[in-house]
Amino acid sequence: MNIFFHELRANRKSLLIWCGIVILFNLVGFSKYSAFYENPELLSVLDGMPPALLSALDMNAFNLTTVTGFFGVMVIYFNLILSIAAVMWGSDIISKEERDKTVEFSLTLPITRASLMTAKIAAVIMNCIVLLLVTWGSTLIFAQRYQPDSKFYHFVSLTMLTLLLLQMIFMALGIFLGCVMKKHKQSSSMAVSILLVSYFISIITGLSKDLDFLKYITPFNYFDPAALLHESKLEPIFIVLSLVLIVVSITGAYLSYSKRDLYI
Repeated sequence: MNIFFHELRANRKSLLIWCGIVILFNLVGFSKYSAFYENPELLSVLDGMPPALLSALDMNAFNLTTVTGFFGVMVIYFNLILSIAAVMWGSDIISKEERDKTVEFSLTLPITRASLMTAKIAAVIMNCIVLLLVTWGSTLIFAQRYQPDSKFYHFVSLTMLTLLLLQMIFMALGIFLGCVMKKHKQSSSMAVSILLVSYFISIITGLSKDLDFLKYITPFNYFDPAALLHESKLEPIFIVLSLVLIVVSITGAYLSYSKRDLYI
């Protein structure tokens, strides 16, 4: 438990920064929505945008004059923000021992490597949950002035569930890379690079139906905000894929960390 609380304290500043980013994004987002609120004339601005771009950003699937529809467009950015935070925390939680030259101290602790790693992973999960709750809470607070209905609250709840799954996927990927890669300086950059490539693939997938097969290789396409709003359900295949990615990555991380040479 001491390791768990130590990691929470060590990442406190980072958590506060990411919480601030989320709150600021919500503030700016809902401030922009005030221009669309009950003002359908402004939707004509979208007519000048390429249809493929509107489809890629899901902007043609939502009514931007409603708070529910506008939040649906914001979801794609929440996916990116929370995923980047999760993958950076995950990749850093192990590799920072070598970066900060604290490996020797860690090796003297009367616990196994698996126990050490479990405590660190638990701390990262806690950070992800706190960031998710801040996202959830700030969304509801900023939306209050627009008198959201029950459909909005249900949509937000489903979205937060998918955000949690995305966080866990990229957190697990980050932890895996942090354990596997020998050069600690490269683990975070590699993890973020993979995330960004995955994100851009999800954008490209929305440009054409011929590229629909790509949705199986990028977690950003596993949970479509438009489907969540209109159908209120998660596709079982993507839930299974998410769990498989998480389990495989974490298992690989444990196996790798138990055998790797730690550089003092």
